Amino acid sequence: MAKKATSNGKSNGHAKTVASRIAAVEEASEATRLPVLKTYKIFIGGKFPRTESGRFYIIKDSAGRPIANVCKSSRKDFRESVVAARAAQHAWEARSAYNRGQILYRIAEMLEGRSAQFVEELVSTGATPAAATKEVAQSVDRLLYYAGWADKYQQIFSSVNPVNSSHFNFSLLEPTGVVSAIASQDSGLLGLVSLIAPAITGGNTVIALASQSKPLSAVTLAEVITTSDVPGGVVNILTGDPAELTDPMSTHMDVNAVLYAGGKADEWTKIRINAALNVKRVVSYEDRDFGTASGQGPYYILDVMETKTTWHPVGV
Repeated sequence: MAKKATSNGKSNGHAKTVASRIAAVEEASEATRLPVLKTYKIFIGGKFPRTESGRFYIIKDSAGRPIANVCKSSRKDFRESVVAARAAQHAWEARSAYNRGQILYRIAEMLEGRSAQFVEELVSTGATPAAATKEVAQSVDRLLYYAGWADKYQQIFSSVNPVNSSHFNFSLLEPTGVVSAIASQDSGLLGLVSLIAPAITGGNTVIALASQSKPLSAVTLAEVITTSDVPGGVVNILTGDPAELTDPMSTHMDVNAVLYAGGKADEWTKIRINAALNVKRVVSYEDRDFGTASGQGPYYILDVMETKTTWHPVGV
């Protein structure tokens, strides 16, 4: 019996030693483990493909630690976005203004529900918690603002024109069509929302290029959009280098307007020259602070609308 007890004691001691070694190995592995970074993909036609080129870049926090992989979009990605946007544009324009307002309101609801995630992503790319919280709140409010304008801007900007003949003469607004938008490089969320919201309020479809250094909340916004009743292709969001994508975004012959808030004089000059190829409408927002009252208004909707005038004989 004594010999058996001794044997059990040795077994127990061996088991404890093995367990302690395993714990030490696991602790060391935990200390040296590389985290699996999320890959933030682009948003085209209501889906989240990886860029066709397979390229990506790494976003780091203020301490220099990698926090995410972000797709680096190519010219082909932009061309595919234009195809998706054009395919969706007619049906989106045909929706009632009231319904477009409902959908914008739904985007705001969904963004509000994920506000903590947006704040975290903005903080991780350099914003203070207070500034990030304010930016998310302003983005929600901006969507609500344009949701309210969706069925009202026609009343403000349309007209019955006096003419010296027996006709009625009506001026009405129609969407420009497919809009490419280069967002502010200094704003991860609000600058992007401030370009997308008025454009889709008026029935346009959009291909937006997010901030290169603060792209995380832009892709999360795409996740919100795809669950907010927005038809695929109405909003398309790319990430990458503005210097690489400015040319295709301003030369593509099936793009009708370019909105620019990128902040570089040479890029804006290039856009204006390129836009002359098919007489695109170009709008610069270099003097706008989207964080103030001047960053919103019905005139942002008017920026991407065309005026159609109709004549009709009196009495017919």
